[in-house]
Amino acid sequence: MKVVDYHEVPLEEVAMDDAKNVKVRWLISDKDDAKIFAMRMFEIEQGGYTSYHTHDWEHEVFVLEGSGEVKIGDKTYPIKKGSVVFIDPGIQHNFKNLGDNTLKILCLIPYK
Repeated sequence: MKVVDYHEVPLEEVAMDDAKNVKVRWLISDKDDAKIFAMRMFEIEQGGYTSYHTHDWEHEVFVLEGSGEVKIGDKTYPIKKGSVVFIDPGIQHNFKNLGDNTLKILCLIPYK
């Protein structure tokens, strides 16, 4: 069990090739004995972006703050506070901050 303010969870640099100005907080992970899902909060600074990458698992994303775009496959979609994004396994994707403030997204993924 875990109940904390998210600010208490360390903010770590994202070590992805071709990512710029992206940090992550592993809000819930295997360190908390989570066996099925991980919950992460990414903070993408103004002008920042994640690498264009793919995984064997789905992504479930909720935009907490900010605005930008998500590229999924060969299509790009605008995102903003309140947007919900589902990305199928095996599809290339990335997130980009196009706004004036930090883009914060909540991302849930299953453990394989």
